[in-house]
Amino acid sequence: MLRKTDFYIDGKWIAPTVDKELEVINPADEQAFAVISLGSAADVDKAVTAARKAFAKWSVTSREERLEWLQRLLAAYQERIDDMAKAISAEMGAPIKMALDEQAASGTAHIKAFIRALKNFEFERPLDAHNTSSRIVYEPIGVCGLITPWNWPMNQVVLKVVPALAAGCTVILKPSELAPISSVVFAEIIDASGLPAGVFNLVNGDGPTVGEAMSRHPGIDMMSFTGSTRAGVAVTKAAADTVKRVSLELGGKSPNIVFADSDVEAAVKRGVAHVFNNTGQSCNAPTRMLVERSVYDTATQVAAETAKATKVGDPSENGDHMGPLVSEMQFNKVQGLIEQGIKEGARLIAGGTGRPEGFNRGYYVRPTVFADVNNGMTIAREEIFGPVLAMIPFDTEEEAVEIANDTPYGLAAYIQSGDPERIKRVSKRLRAGMVRINGASHAADAPFGGYKQSGIGREGGHWGLEDFLEVKAISGWEDTAA
Repeated sequence: MLRKTDFYIDGKWIAPTVDKELEVINPADEQAFAVISLGSAADVDKAVTAARKAFAKWSVTSREERLEWLQRLLAAYQERIDDMAKAISAEMGAPIKMALDEQAASGTAHIKAFIRALKNFEFERPLDAHNTSSRIVYEPIGVCGLITPWNWPMNQVVLKVVPALAAGCTVILKPSELAPISSVVFAEIIDASGLPAGVFNLVNGDGPTVGEAMSRHPGIDMMSFTGSTRAGVAVTKAAADTVKRVSLELGGKSPNIVFADSDVEAAVKRGVAHVFNNTGQSCNAPTRMLVERSVYDTATQVAAETAKATKVGDPSENGDHMGPLVSEMQFNKVQGLIEQGIKEGARLIAGGTGRPEGFNRGYYVRPTVFADVNNGMTIAREEIFGPVLAMIPFDTEEEAVEIANDTPYGLAAYIQSGDPERIKRVSKRLRAGMVRINGASHAADAPFGGYKQSGIGREGGHWGLEDFLEVKAISGWEDTAA
């Protein structure tokens, strides 16, 4: 049993104020493989004290000093990439190949992207060409509380920690208690990178205790949260009394519009594979596939065949297959929503309730596809966060846009079409923070975030840096300088 019960505060590993241990479960076999501690408000106080003390010096370091540290972090991260992948695979069930090539690798890609962003970021500039005596200055906001989810652990940790530190802030990180070991490894990497004490701090714990204490703490200037919309609302309410900035990356129910003028077979296969990637546990997964009626029958057939051909396997085994869901709670939630889809009259064309054949333990689920869904059904409204696709027919472009936008979420949207003008027209009408066309990937430097209940703010690239910066206007700059 791996024991990681200390917290990383002020450059040291220290014991929690109160002993309260939690077993970390491997979702593949439902057995504990590690033990962590659940922190308390007192542990948050210690971390905030360290971060506030460190802010005085770290906030005035030069761009060059912070770039030098980022390069050391990148080297240290790459040295531990195998350890990171193993931790992610064990804690949240990502197949080891995917854990290495996608999950852990996302951290590398984001560190590189933030190095590029920091090199080019304009921290000081004139107001404009006509008013050079007024200066616009970007300064670090202060101490930042960062809460990250279990589904893409390093993707989200790096998207928050690295730009905050690159901007000159100091941080307290609380990863999900379901997948905390990768963040412990990340703290070890930070320690090896030579970051000054107190600039980065790690306190494990649950949302109602540590998350709440961070959100309410008067010594924390900003909260950055990724997770469910429900939890994001709780963070926002707790942060309101101290009027701190809150940045949120929340849920999604992303539409994938398949027009008849696209390569329908390729588009559907790609869309189904995207939903099933990471066992459906991605906030931007295209879980509503809207298909033009003239090609709907073909699309449902291709989707069913693709789902039935999707392999499910042990995450420790090499290969391209789908692993388990993260927890028993998530397993039960997904099973219940599949049952709800059947009850409400959607046509089940692949998968269904229960574990896949050959599995009698582990949180494995069957890759599932529903056809003949309407946008009022529960499976079309709620974020399932499992490998479940809802297929909805449409007749016109106008109807497709209407269905796509008929959701409380607005994180991502996808368009499959061979008509360049239609693509431009529809992409501008979709109420989503990100639109991906014909399988295009989302660049690491591009802003990640959404409209409506999918969040507030953007992560990635120079937008990620801006999230952790205050804007100061200084008037009379040239006169003073003279």
